Amino acid sequence: MTKNGSANPSRKMRRRGSIDVVDAKVAVDLATAQTYSENVFLFVPNLIGYTRVILAGLSLHFMSYHPKYCTLAYVISCLLDAVDGQVARALGQTSKFGAVLDMVTDRCTTSCLLCYLSSTYPNFALVFQFLIALDFASHYMHMYSSLVTGSRSHKLVTSEVSRILWYYYNDSRTLFFMCAGNELFFVSLYLMNWVQTPIGLGVYFPWLTDLTWPELVAIPSAFVCVGKNIINLVQLWKASKILVGVDLAERAHAREVQAKKE
Repeated sequence: MTKNGSANPSRKMRRRGSIDVVDAKVAVDLATAQTYSENVFLFVPNLIGYTRVILAGLSLHFMSYHPKYCTLAYVISCLLDAVDGQVARALGQTSKFGAVLDMVTDRCTTSCLLCYLSSTYPNFALVFQFLIALDFASHYMHMYSSLVTGSRSHKLVTSEVSRILWYYYNDSRTLFFMCAGNELFFVSLYLMNWVQTPIGLGVYFPWLTDLTWPELVAIPSAFVCVGKNIINLVQLWKASKILVGVDLAERAHAREVQAKKE
């Protein structure tokens, strides 16, 4: 305890016992020498991950001239995101490589779509650029804060750290709903540029005469998108506080070591 009764930051220092630190050269040699009987690159969930990357690439190829093919490839790639984790757990093939591949694919796929939307809706380009930056920054800082605190996964968030993030990452239904709703909103914005035919609700509601089905889908999914990005802000702030806390603990520990030497 310090003089004012608070916990001494240096006492919070602990060995990163929840993970085993492997030398980088050893890791490279192990990956090079791995056999087909246990090749992490060929794990079934990782094969699904590669399929997601290919589908995302196809969606980008068709994005500027064939909305049907683009949407089909993009949606299937996103839906496979909900499959690879379940397959990994069912087959006992969870891996750090697979987790990072999954996250990187998510970030890159969404960012590419937002880049296209920036050119389609230039008046909102700054908004899309902000969303890209927020998505990358919050997930990078969250992943790094998880690593420096010895966590095996960025999804292992306790309620003591953040109730919002704990509920978001630990309830698979909530995670799927928020991620799917967020992507659905962006896909709806993409299709709004291509679909101009009203769905005919003007017969019942005169003020909805010109409403198209992508616009109809975009209205409720917009609220999910807002919620998802609020979570990104919370994630960014909590990760920042964790990193600052680690800095303070390390600095206090360094001062104690220096004091003992003197």
